[in-house]
Amino acid sequence: MRREGATGIGEALNQYLARRGLKRRVEQARVLDDWPTMVGPQIARVTAPEGISEDGVLFVRVATAPWMQELQMQSPAILRQLALRGCRLRRIIWRLGPDGGQPHGREHRTADSKES
Repeated sequence: MRREGATGIGEALNQYLARRGLKRRVEQARVLDDWPTMVGPQIARVTAPEGISEDGVLFVRVATAPWMQELQMQSPAILRQLALRGCRLRRIIWRLGPDGGQPHGREHRTADSKES
């Protein structure tokens, strides 16, 4: 039973995040977990979101150069699609690399990484 004037946990959390200026960052971070749902299975198979900068730049690893070129051209449409789902970003930077299409929780190796 809810008391009069009481706030639910979800509402309290949203108010706290808004007061601290973190609500936008939490909304942006959703894209990392919801990437396949937000961009669809075809794009999700060849990409892996890596992170989001504080100023709203999303970094995404792409499996091949042709896909990277295609996605660069589709960036405005993808940004609009993400905004419709509540994730407002300023820009997407597509990075070519072997981990595109792999689960984003994995450690990413770059061409300049050295093996131990």
